Amino acid sequence: MIFKWKRFKNSGLMTKLIITYTLITVIPISLLGYVAYTQYTRSIEEQVGEYIPKVLDQANERIADQLSEIRQLPDLLYNSNQVIEVLRKDTYQNNSSLLHDKFSVNSYLMNTYINGGNSDILGVFILSKNRFFESSKDSYTGFEKKTLPLGQDLDLKGKQEIIFPSQTTLKFKNNRPYILLMSQIIDTENRMNLGTMFIAVDLKFIKNIVENLETVNKADIWLMDKGGKIIYHTKPQYIGRMNKDLVEYPQINGSFRTTSEKESKLISISRSGPDQWILAHSVLLKNLTERTDLVRNATIAVFIVVVLISLLFSLFLAWSVSRPIHRLSNLMKKVEKGNFNVDLPIESRDEVGILAKSFNSMVLEIKDLIKQNYQIKLQQKEAELYALQSQINPHFMYNTLETIGMAVEEDEDDTVVEMVSLLGRMLRYSISNKEKMVTIEQEIQQTRDYLTIQKIRFEDRIEFSIHEVIDIKEYITPKFILQPIVENAIKHGLDHQEDFKIEIFITASGDSLIEKQKVHFKIRDNGPGIPEDILSELNQYLQSDPMGKRDSKFGLINVHGRLIMMFGNQYGLQVKSEIHKGTEVTISIPLMKTEMLAVDMDGDGEIEN
Repeated sequence: MIFKWKRFKNSGLMTKLIITYTLITVIPISLLGYVAYTQYTRSIEEQVGEYIPKVLDQANERIADQLSEIRQLPDLLYNSNQVIEVLRKDTYQNNSSLLHDKFSVNSYLMNTYINGGNSDILGVFILSKNRFFESSKDSYTGFEKKTLPLGQDLDLKGKQEIIFPSQTTLKFKNNRPYILLMSQIIDTENRMNLGTMFIAVDLKFIKNIVENLETVNKADIWLMDKGGKIIYHTKPQYIGRMNKDLVEYPQINGSFRTTSEKESKLISISRSGPDQWILAHSVLLKNLTERTDLVRNATIAVFIVVVLISLLFSLFLAWSVSRPIHRLSNLMKKVEKGNFNVDLPIESRDEVGILAKSFNSMVLEIKDLIKQNYQIKLQQKEAELYALQSQINPHFMYNTLETIGMAVEEDEDDTVVEMVSLLGRMLRYSISNKEKMVTIEQEIQQTRDYLTIQKIRFEDRIEFSIHEVIDIKEYITPKFILQPIVENAIKHGLDHQEDFKIEIFITASGDSLIEKQKVHFKIRDNGPGIPEDILSELNQYLQSDPMGKRDSKFGLINVHGRLIMMFGNQYGLQVKSEIHKGTEVTISIPLMKTEMLAVDMDGDGEIEN
């Protein structure tokens, strides 16, 4: 929380204004609308959840009454003594008598059930003592004598059973859904089983009862027995299937919400009647709130338009306030990076105008101070260079003259001549302070002379080689940058290495079309290497104030500091070393041709590249 507050505190003024606007307007109104919508939809859900079970109870009672009437239909058969007498017969003397009895029974079934007052009866079938009687409203298949058990073999113990279409092969025209009521025909006088009666009842009576509920919110309604067998469904393909979710339904009438499916539903159930049949009503919650969603979407659209308009207005106000400050901030960043050629032209007389005027005055004053300080510091660096040369040259001359003296005593005239010649050339190069930039060839020659003298002094203990990949006559370099590095390598390597080798490579890199080209001087030796802690300390020196130290690393740091002062931080020294494997120092400078010496007319060593 503290971190987020700090981020907000340190963000821009426009950002703060937009965030504040969002926090005090958009978010509260959005939350208020969301809460209102949620509460309203929940209220609708609760009202429907209370209303639908009551309607289902009424529909269930009507279905139970209708089923009660259907269960009484087999009793109409006992109103005809003629039919009962036919069913009592065991055998027939001839086929004519059988056809006469079938005609009598079928006519009675037609007149009493099919053409009677109940329009829901699709067909009536009687199976008695290997005889089959039938009468139907529509044509049917799959319900013949050979597909049914013998009537006298069924023993329902006086009860009635309901058979579903999935339990029989009976099918009516157009696959009309039905239930089949199966009831035994009992001879009450003789207490004999006369056969079995089947009454096919069209399920449209259930549809007529619940049809008003079907159209409300696109609901699904189904009727099932207490075991979960679906008797009726608004989708006929589900009739006869088992409802596997019945075990999860509550045991009392009411409504509950499902969340396990892809879309949440509100399911209401009602149990009633002697058979405990269950009437269920299912509706998607999104259908309950369909009209509410339209209002919600319209409200959201209006809200978004209002927010966008107000946001644009707020952005304009925030921009008019923050724009001058933002411009001032950008200019200050340029000044921070060293660009002082900036100006903030704000003519207003308010607080921002006063701030802009003070900023412009401050930049001019800083430019003057930096110029003065730069000149002073440059002079200090040049003085330190001269001091370095004065410090190195006498010590080197003393050792060299001592070697010459020993050669004179031993009558080594050629050696004396060579060393005097080399020393004279080095002294001329070293004391010539007018030239700050020289050709790479001159700097290499000075280094080669120094290494040759050292090789003569230490005989065969020193081996050196210089590899020139570029034309060293065509390019220039700051004066006196190689000898201090080579001298430092010999100083630290010769004491620990019997056969000391040093190699110098002069190469170039970079694409002139993409980045500035560079010249690299790599000084590689096979000395003892630099310990890791000392190497880390040296790199820290090179990355910090390159002229702030005065120890054995003075030569390296002096060269690095001069190059940074002249060319920038992308140039200078890089040191790599491994214990017992040697050290490699890379000096990087811009690639400058000899023609650029004419640019350095003031002798300060500064060349634009």
